[in-house]
Amino acid sequence: MSISMYEAAVPVFRQMLESLSAVLDKAEAHAAARKIDTAALLQARLYPDMFPLTRQVQIAADFAKGASARLAGVEVPRYDDTEQTFGELKQRIAKTLAFIDTLPREAIEHSEEREINLTVGGNPMQFKGQQYLLRYALPNFYFHTTTAYAILRHNGVEIGKRDFIGKF
Repeated sequence: MSISMYEAAVPVFRQMLESLSAVLDKAEAHAAARKIDTAALLQARLYPDMFPLTRQVQIAADFAKGASARLAGVEVPRYDDTEQTFGELKQRIAKTLAFIDTLPREAIEHSEEREINLTVGGNPMQFKGQQYLLRYALPNFYFHTTTAYAILRHNGVEIGKRDFIGKF
């Protein structure tokens, strides 16, 4: 049985990005209720050598739009990484979801063998579409969404597994 590349990608990105947006709402409400400077949460990290919350959200959005675009065979949109508020991060997520929605299902289906070439940290990488999605893009996407969640949970935001998973 073959995998539906569209179903393995777009609904997954949509579900998790919508959940991430809702978690950001809870974080902002948490900060307001406890009179915490939102900048403190936005710059929070799990460990000093890890990216802060803001960057985790940016990268999660980048993996969702990048993977979807590459699988569809279209150019990956470039976003400036200038977000400094919860609202701006939510706008980035919304912009990512709007972009993904423009991609026709047919463009992503049957992309299992599509050549995906990219450069990561100066190193060229080559994948077939299915390998790229399942072994590179999705694991990275989940890493950054999970890390964003963990940063907020570690900082006292009352969120749980249902918030992370969201609606499906």
